[in-house]
Amino acid sequence: MNVRGCDCSIVIKTAYREFDVPYCEETLRDAVSLLVEEAAIEGDGSCRALRKAGGVTGCVVTPLTIGAVPHLLYLAFGFAGVPVFVSESRNVYHYQLNLIAMEGTEHFDLIQDRGGERRLFEACRVTGFELRIMRGEAVKLKLDVCGERPPVVYPYADIFDRESGERFNGDFVAYKINGQELKNIYGVTLVSKKDGGTKTELWIKRVLNAGGDLPGIIDEFTFTAQLLRDAYEYRHFGMFKITLKRLVLTSDETNVNSSDAVVGPLRYYVAGPVSAEVFETNEEWEEG
Repeated sequence: MNVRGCDCSIVIKTAYREFDVPYCEETLRDAVSLLVEEAAIEGDGSCRALRKAGGVTGCVVTPLTIGAVPHLLYLAFGFAGVPVFVSESRNVYHYQLNLIAMEGTEHFDLIQDRGGERRLFEACRVTGFELRIMRGEAVKLKLDVCGERPPVVYPYADIFDRESGERFNGDFVAYKINGQELKNIYGVTLVSKKDGGTKTELWIKRVLNAGGDLPGIIDEFTFTAQLLRDAYEYRHFGMFKITLKRLVLTSDETNVNSSDAVVGPLRYYVAGPVSAEVFETNEEWEEG
């Protein structure tokens, strides 16, 4: 999650809506390829390479807020199921958005505002994402972005509504393995790459204790992030849950040569499906 970029403003435009990405780090840049001209077979010749713009590449890193999380996770996962409305409740617009990680994702546009200079990146897509949850930190999502079109100057002086809603925090995340809640997990990082098929790994940081360690094979792992404020009457409002199935331990990188409490990372390959549930309040969901 260490990204070398500068603070900027990003607006994402899909076919259905446009929304601001809260306080953002990014490394969007021109994708450059080389057109090589070889020397002639006979006689003296010269080799040279011509710089050729090839679209855009890079990433966008942003914290998840109550307003942005449904749209950002939708772009990350790439598929939305049918919303499930909760009947006979006072909150008639309460719905559940189901997401499944897919290789193909919807194309979208990015408007980058860096130092007053606005550029438009058209027809981008997500090639992978990284969701990082750590205690004491905001929950952050990194979207790996690519596009075949080079950026152009954005000619309009639109004023976009800034997303300033409450952020999810790693302190309010619950973890369950095979239905049993664990208290010794310090944080997780979910990494999904979508080139040549979706490949997913889960990195788990846990505090070593006297009890048993995490198993080498996990049938089901879930983590649930919530906004626990008294202002929210409905507990589902402002919550997302991600479920991973059939995890296989591939690496234990714990350094036990320490006299203090040890926070050790475990690396799992996710052999089964990955899905997310996002609970929000809105009249309708148009994407997907």
